[in-house]
Amino acid sequence: MTITKRFWIALLFSFPMLVGMILMPFGVSLYGGAITQFILTTIVMAVAARPFLQSAWASFKKHHSNMDTLVAIGTATAYIYSIYAMLTGQAVFFESAAFVVTFVLLGQVFEERMRNNASNAIEKLVDLQAKEAEVLRDGKLVKIPLEEVVQGDLIKVKPGQKVAVDGVITEGNSTIDESMVTGESMPVSKIVGDKVIGSTINSNGTFMFKAEKVGKDTMLSQIVELVKKAQNSHAPIQNLTDKVSEIFVPTVLILSILTFLVWYVFLGATIAKALIFAVSVVVIACPCALGLATPTALMVGTGRGAKMGILIKNGEVLEDVNDVKTVVFDKTGTITKGKPEVTDIVGNNKQVLKIASALEESSEHPLATAILEKAKQSKVEKSAVNNFQAIEGKGVSATINGQNAFVGNDKLLHDVDITKDMKDQMIKLQNEAKTVVFVGLNDQIIGLIAIQDAPKETSKEAIATLKARGLRTVMLTGDNKRVAQAIAQEVGIDDVIADVLPGDKADHVEALQKSGKVAFVGDGINDAPALTMADVGIAMGSGTDIAIESGGIVLMKNDLRDVAKALELSRKTFNRIKLNLFWAFIYNVLGIPVAAGLFFAIGLTLSPELAGLAMAFSSLSVVTSSVLLNKAKISTNVKVA
Repeated sequence: MTITKRFWIALLFSFPMLVGMILMPFGVSLYGGAITQFILTTIVMAVAARPFLQSAWASFKKHHSNMDTLVAIGTATAYIYSIYAMLTGQAVFFESAAFVVTFVLLGQVFEERMRNNASNAIEKLVDLQAKEAEVLRDGKLVKIPLEEVVQGDLIKVKPGQKVAVDGVITEGNSTIDESMVTGESMPVSKIVGDKVIGSTINSNGTFMFKAEKVGKDTMLSQIVELVKKAQNSHAPIQNLTDKVSEIFVPTVLILSILTFLVWYVFLGATIAKALIFAVSVVVIACPCALGLATPTALMVGTGRGAKMGILIKNGEVLEDVNDVKTVVFDKTGTITKGKPEVTDIVGNNKQVLKIASALEESSEHPLATAILEKAKQSKVEKSAVNNFQAIEGKGVSATINGQNAFVGNDKLLHDVDITKDMKDQMIKLQNEAKTVVFVGLNDQIIGLIAIQDAPKETSKEAIATLKARGLRTVMLTGDNKRVAQAIAQEVGIDDVIADVLPGDKADHVEALQKSGKVAFVGDGINDAPALTMADVGIAMGSGTDIAIESGGIVLMKNDLRDVAKALELSRKTFNRIKLNLFWAFIYNVLGIPVAAGLFFAIGLTLSPELAGLAMAFSSLSVVTSSVLLNKAKISTNVKVA
């Protein structure tokens, strides 16, 4: 039976007793008196309260206690004593047991509604998917259900239609609204060769695209899975809550027994009165709000992040973000656009491009792509390559027409010769923030290819925002130091660590961690070890699958400003968890003395039913606090000159 049904049953059978209490001062009593109360409360205890009793008994058998232990003991005590009182002709308080169950369930209904809202948010994401696709099969376009689309299918998308799955445009062009997946409000222009994301909406053009990822592999499916995992995860601070609850429950039970003994033995109160105080202590102390404090804030925070195009994978990340001192950035594709272009060729243009394009033919590195594109534009003929091999951290080599050819970075200069004139040209190009690729034959550099990857328009603003928050910024790149320094100076990076081999990035992150927690921002396969090593790994959503898998936070937009937003949202979510825990705990601590009758002399007391109501409102206050996180301002704007 659902919590909501149990609540309505408890409310339905408690309500007549509530009416009887309200009308009692006017001489109107509940029909049947104690017998009627007994019947109504028995139904409440048997149906609505049964899970509390079962949970408490299961915990007792394992020598543990939980939140249900307090509810079960409090209500069972009130119920059993009232049966005894009814049989001996004394005053009963069946209504206390029934009302406590009702109000505890009210608090749980608040929690369930919060969880349902979170689940609804995920369902809305799933509903974004297209239901069918127009696929080219046997030379004809046919409409098929989305489930039947397979990798490699050619799919047609008309204006206003949803893109069925992830893929690459093969024909036509358009602008696409990607806001539902990336959070980017402006439509994005797409041409042949550009990637498209499943579930996004085609605006004005018609195009064909080749399906690359289908089913659970699509970006939307991965987002849904990540949000589910995040909302069901625990922040480490939750462990503290669990430990507090383990100590808190036995402590409360001892306080309840002491309360009963003090009132009955030392102050001469009746058993009924002493029991009321004891039961009130048990009920008001039930730490239900403590249990809600972390998961509700986590659900709201991760849900809001998903709407902004920021995926927070788990609660642990939220805690680590608060202590981050340094933000480390990869250069290519993170600070820069990741679409480098050849700007200069030094030496015999045709020969240099011919050798470079032949050796870079099978490489997927952005610099290799730029060289191949330039060779294509220049209509350079391809050469046959033999004995191809990679030179780790330096480049590649092969045999072309019987000669040993090589292409790589300036680490090759330790092994080969270069003329003074060419070296001067290299320094000049590097000072212009251009990456220089060296092309050689038979241990001699015969040419240089200068490639420039300009910083993103938003990088300078993003770095300024992080620095304004007191964070140290570092660029970690395999590029030449002069090029890296030039880019860093342009965007405002504090420190540069250049000439780093891919396998050494994680070691540099580990070294930086000696002076405080580190966040690493990257997008490539070679960034995966550093993303994993960092206290907070932030992966750009435009990057590789392995980088995204390694990051604790994923930015769906290729916008560096979202780094600051992600850090700010994480901080606010974690701070809201701490605020929730504070109020939940204080609520209980302040309520116990009142419930125990410490202020009885001044007329301030708390009956079990009022204690139950107070506890329900404690849960409501925590849930409300978490919901308000949706309205919290995520301010990241810093003016950049």
